[in-house]
Amino acid sequence: MRYARIEVTPDPLVSATSLRQTAHEVGITALDDLHHHKLFFVAHPDLSDDDVDTLCREVLSDPVIETVTWRWRDTAEALRDADDRVEVQVLPGVTDRTAAEVRRAAEQLGIDLTHSATGHRYDLVSPTPLHETTRHELAKRVLCNEVVERYRLGEDHPAFIGEADGDTSLVERFDLAGLDDDGLVALGQERQLALNIDELGVLRDFARHQGRALTDAELEMVAQTWSEHCYHKTFRAEISYREYDDAGELVRTETVDGLLKQYIRAATEACSKDWIVSAFVDNAGIIEFDDEFVVSFKAETHNHPSALEPFGGANTGVGGVIRDVIGVSAKPIAVTDVLCFGPQDLPFDALPEGTLHPRRVQAGVVAGVGDYGNKMGVPTVNGTVVYHPGYVANPLVYCGCVGLAPKNSHVTNPHIGDRIVVLGGLTGRDGLRGATFSSRDLGSESSGTDIASTAVQIGDPIVEKDVMEVILAARDQGLYNAITDCGAGGLSSAIGEMASGLGAHVELHNVGLKYAGLLPWEIWLSEAQERMVLSVSPDKLDQVRVLCEHYGVHCDVVGEMTGTGRMLVTYGGDPVVDLPMDLLHEGHPRMRLEAEWRPPREVSVKQVEDVPDLDASDLLLRFLADPNVASKEYIVRSYDHEVQGGTVVKPFTGAHNHGPSDAAVLRPLGTKGLRGIALGNGINPHYGELDPYAMALSAVDEAVRNVVAVGGDPDRLAILDNFCWGNPRLPDRLGSLVRAAQGCWAAATAFDLPFISGKDSLNNEYVAADGTRRPIPGTLLISALAIVPDVTLAVTMDAKAAGNLIYIVGETKNEFGGSLMMQHIGAGNAVVPGLAEGGVGVARALHRAITGQLVRACHDLSEGGLAVAAAEMAIAGALGLRIDPGKVPVSDDVSHPLEILFSESNGRWLVEVAPEQAGAFEAALSGYPVAQCGEVTEGGRLELSPIDLPIDRLDTAWQRFNRLNTPGGTL
Repeated sequence: MRYARIEVTPDPLVSATSLRQTAHEVGITALDDLHHHKLFFVAHPDLSDDDVDTLCREVLSDPVIETVTWRWRDTAEALRDADDRVEVQVLPGVTDRTAAEVRRAAEQLGIDLTHSATGHRYDLVSPTPLHETTRHELAKRVLCNEVVERYRLGEDHPAFIGEADGDTSLVERFDLAGLDDDGLVALGQERQLALNIDELGVLRDFARHQGRALTDAELEMVAQTWSEHCYHKTFRAEISYREYDDAGELVRTETVDGLLKQYIRAATEACSKDWIVSAFVDNAGIIEFDDEFVVSFKAETHNHPSALEPFGGANTGVGGVIRDVIGVSAKPIAVTDVLCFGPQDLPFDALPEGTLHPRRVQAGVVAGVGDYGNKMGVPTVNGTVVYHPGYVANPLVYCGCVGLAPKNSHVTNPHIGDRIVVLGGLTGRDGLRGATFSSRDLGSESSGTDIASTAVQIGDPIVEKDVMEVILAARDQGLYNAITDCGAGGLSSAIGEMASGLGAHVELHNVGLKYAGLLPWEIWLSEAQERMVLSVSPDKLDQVRVLCEHYGVHCDVVGEMTGTGRMLVTYGGDPVVDLPMDLLHEGHPRMRLEAEWRPPREVSVKQVEDVPDLDASDLLLRFLADPNVASKEYIVRSYDHEVQGGTVVKPFTGAHNHGPSDAAVLRPLGTKGLRGIALGNGINPHYGELDPYAMALSAVDEAVRNVVAVGGDPDRLAILDNFCWGNPRLPDRLGSLVRAAQGCWAAATAFDLPFISGKDSLNNEYVAADGTRRPIPGTLLISALAIVPDVTLAVTMDAKAAGNLIYIVGETKNEFGGSLMMQHIGAGNAVVPGLAEGGVGVARALHRAITGQLVRACHDLSEGGLAVAAAEMAIAGALGLRIDPGKVPVSDDVSHPLEILFSESNGRWLVEVAPEQAGAFEAALSGYPVAQCGEVTEGGRLELSPIDLPIDRLDTAWQRFNRLNTPGGTL
């Protein structure tokens, strides 16, 4: 094929500094420099020289800062190697948004293109040519991610999609009836179904009853439907739970009738809140906002994909959770992100085989999150970043989205005869078996497997933005009877769930494809992004088509709701799936699992008084510089948190807008009055390593403290649970998961809080080639959404004015398990913070004080305790604080000054109050542990005996990690 190769070069040449630095860090120090050039490839039988010149001039280059050259090439020409060049392109079939925009721009210029692709050329500068082995290492470890990209040492031909080979109507059939158990297991492994022998046995019995073989599409559909990701079979399982004490004695046994049913749903049912609209039955949880609107909230994870292709994994994670909110007929109004990475200074020789360095993972994930939210026009307003060695091989990427919709606008009632409409992105091979892929452990070979390269995708937020506009317009015109997003499992999952009560017939020939060559099962299971599925009455089809044409959104009518109770899928009229709905949705054999909890071996912790020469000031500076506390401004500033114009309390606040807000507050655009919402979260895996039950208590408590601190109403507060855990088939992993779920129930009922949605991501383990397992620390994220009655009364955490009084609300206990003190110097004790007594009462009283305008500033105490919270409050306000630790309410077990300064007990806030409001504030908190312990000063120092440090020194420590992660910084 003849094509034009176009090279765009910065003028003057610019050094790829960060890539060069990474190359040096991996040991390729002979590389002096890297120069980057953009590549474009375009083709059409009638493409002329003038056409290419026009594209270069009008679309592909900026003549002020770039030079462009091009020449004709042919894919039949031989390629030459080069010792000073590496070229990188996305693999054929992987979303190339830039290439799509080149085609669109060419069309507007009247130039037809049949193919377009993009790439990167890197020129290597070194005193002598790098050895070929070194160049391959540079390409694989620095320049290219082979999960979604390819590279060549020298010039490369474009990664155009080729013509289809073979019979694309091929349907494989498997005679399960004749297989013994070993044969079933072998088939499951060959097809990568991630099903156990009991599940495969049900399919064998079904095949025998039907008297026929099962097709590849049927096997894949059942595997998807019953996958951990879609069916949550561990959370539905019956679990035999055993609990042991420190001496190894069995102290408790229990049969758990499903973690979801017995702990999470039970907590919501115990609350009985009349403002809950939908919980656990839809794509997102929904609560009332006011008399006209409801708000929805959902958080998902995209861990396995992000481990292999960080940008694409995080990118499609955000895109997927935004579609969840669109799938409940809501407009996305905010995105949240909680990211968990390995240490950024990890030596490269300590990396597990086949994994990306945590710095590369972080850079890709952060870019992927920002790319999707920013392009969609949805503000990213809340989140956190957690660092832990347990995330080196398995990063965690929690993506959340909040939506707004008019009351009663979300319909969920498909009708017999409704047409099934798929709109949005086209279907391709970029996204196969993602549901089953996420239900497996990662291994040293994962990055090179076929399933990884197809399960990981690159998103297209511009397409999703257009899809959103179509859905909102169709909602307002009442054009559909049901809606769902097309995520894990693709059409199989979306249509299978939507038609679960009726049955449906789908003709795969009607599904729009990105390119030819997909087999029927691939069309049915593809998880290609940016697609939604609607159930539409025949008389409204034309209106839907008109809307799609107006917004430039692709639309296909692929089938209809039948009422037969069966899922019938055909390809050119020939059946490829014919399964009863009750097999898919009720036929799964309930798992019965074993779980046990044993406290960790005795943790060696020194008493604070037994550690010589502890300097409180040095400890505070060290804690402020800890990556889990330090400023993440370099990450947060890459996100747009102002778009849509509703962000009242932003991620940063204070005199210089760099203080860490406890939570975000939004007043949704289009609503009346001053009502808003607060978004916060709680997470701390270090607590879970000692006691997952206590970790859950703390996560809920912290999420509540976050939103209450900014003005959220604790009586109009809903939470989400997101569990990320190891392999639940191992009793110790499952035991800790049970214990965490028990903690969720205890905390939610103590605070009278409902869970309205949740998600679990299991099998987050890296399995080395020798079989060694590296599980993540069991990690629970609690996300909180609270109604703020009046956003003009919202409070921020920065100190406001000298002379104001400082109060501490809540009691300090001797609780250091998992704390910064324990992590850094092994001192304190192994007692993980528990729930504070009267926590919900304190929260309600503090909320009344805030709405009564008695509070000038409020900041919750979490990692690092009182000293860190006070330092952050002073840094943000650029004012001093003078606090007397002797006036802090403490429990009887507190005996040392450092215990007051650094204990991480729950249920505590620092509150700034004007002197004239002191009496009213104390009256509002009467009956709860509260004390006036200090004041705001002009002195620019934190005086917290024995600590006495200038604020600028605190700020320098807190900003250190931020500076090291900015371009040119070195960890």
